Amino acid sequence: MTRAMIDAPDGRTQVFVIIGDPVAQVQAPQLMNAVFARAGNNAVMVPMQVSAGHAPALIRSLKSAGNVGGFLATIPHKFELLSHADHVGAVAEAAGCANALRRNADGSWSAENFDGIGFVTGMREAGYSVAGKTIAIYGAGGAGSSIAAALLDAGAASVRISDISKPRCEQLCARLERHWPGRSTTVAAGRHLDADVVVNATPMGLSAEDPLPFTLDGLRPDAVVAEIIMKPAETRLLREAKAFGFRTQPGFAMLAPQIDLYRQFFRISDSTAGNASKAISSGGFEP
Repeated sequence: MTRAMIDAPDGRTQVFVIIGDPVAQVQAPQLMNAVFARAGNNAVMVPMQVSAGHAPALIRSLKSAGNVGGFLATIPHKFELLSHADHVGAVAEAAGCANALRRNADGSWSAENFDGIGFVTGMREAGYSVAGKTIAIYGAGGAGSSIAAALLDAGAASVRISDISKPRCEQLCARLERHWPGRSTTVAAGRHLDADVVVNATPMGLSAEDPLPFTLDGLRPDAVVAEIIMKPAETRLLREAKAFGFRTQPGFAMLAPQIDLYRQFFRISDSTAGNASKAISSGGFEP
């Protein structure tokens, strides 16, 4: 993976920020800085560790800096990021959260959520269609919300959403119901064994000591087990799913398609960007 970026920031450098807590696991800065360098664009992306309590003030402060062009957000700031937008994209509106925020020429700010679009694209590139399928999602946070919206938009028959916070699940399903009536439900943990695809959209797996987010015992043999965690690249869930013989999709498969979407969203001109996802090892389904 390249770490190429501009030689040295100067007074005309456009700054993009990715915020998270934790933020050490993010890979978007390396990938986006390579895109900026390839485009000959005087821009840089910088990761910033910020707690949920301090994120609102940080975002407001950085928005006041004239050379800050936009933000990306990872856990737990995607819901907060949406609240700083003047204009909201369709997926972000349905999901109730955003992972990208852009400054417009008129000074207003636009938000969208590309997690779900990236997830569905990653599955499609691996040769798996979600149309007509039953999907179980563990986690109704920022990524899980976006994935649920994108799956329904891509034609999934139904999504079942489980989260430790029942109110958060119910709020997500209420938003989804307005766009895709009758196709999303809140379920208790364990209601995934007959699903075509089971997605871990929780933070469980960031640490080697974490338990599995859901059981693999009794899961239908042709099911796909999908992960959104990118570091480590192979979580305990993926290792054990492979040992059981399930097809798997690693977390990086969700990020790789997003890089060019971010570039377009941030209006970074790059004639070679169409090959971005091919230049990045996206993983896809493991045998």
